[in-house]
Amino acid sequence: MSVVSYLHKRSSAAVLSGDENDSINTSIATLQSRLDFYFGDKLSSRFRFGSSTRGTILPRKMDEHSDIDYMVVWKEGGYKPQTYIDRLRSFADFYYSSSSIKQSSPTLVLELNHIKFDLVPALHYYDATYEIPNGTQSWKYTSPNDFNSTLENANKNNRYMLKPAIRLAKIWNAANGYVFDSFSFEKWIADRFFFLCTNQSDYLFAIFDSLSTNETAQWRNDRINRAKGIVANVRNYEKEGYPQSAEIEVKKLIPE
Repeated sequence: MSVVSYLHKRSSAAVLSGDENDSINTSIATLQSRLDFYFGDKLSSRFRFGSSTRGTILPRKMDEHSDIDYMVVWKEGGYKPQTYIDRLRSFADFYYSSSSIKQSSPTLVLELNHIKFDLVPALHYYDATYEIPNGTQSWKYTSPNDFNSTLENANKNNRYMLKPAIRLAKIWNAANGYVFDSFSFEKWIADRFFFLCTNQSDYLFAIFDSLSTNETAQWRNDRINRAKGIVANVRNYEKEGYPQSAEIEVKKLIPE
């Protein structure tokens, strides 16, 4: 198997299966109906956003932090974020008492057997812009699905190889202790220019070529340097005509 075919295989395996999607959609439908029943007309909307809507979410077997971002928008403003987080906590305690429920940065994480939901309280601001928590005491503005169209265009302009490359890069990120915040990493990749890239390894290796070892934490720089070294070794093996050695090396970057 060549490096290109191996990476293609891994990027294809990094897509949610039909059963996983069916299970997630069922859980979302249940969540929506329960939110509507519990809060009634106090909500103005509720919807999914994030990597699961962009096609860049990884299966949980590849990324233990993989989750479904879900925004819960209230009609009534005037309170600090913690008030709405507490409301979501009461809702989760009522319907999902046997599941893992915790507050995190500062959203509510609801972990079911097969999927994790990151419930984000929000207030509608204008058009597609919302206020979401900036800590527990203040708000910040976001347009949660704006990046979707940006990524779609970038993927189209890059031979539809950008999303698979992002999934591969996220496999590396998860396997190396989350060197980067997943969403920030996706946005950074989408902003790159991929000159002369024609196949999956070109795109993935170009991502690592562009990474800089200027992170505050040394362990992050060590992970980046290791990845760059592996890429250099793969290219050298391919140049010297050792495809099997190149494949063994690339598996150190993107594990099976």
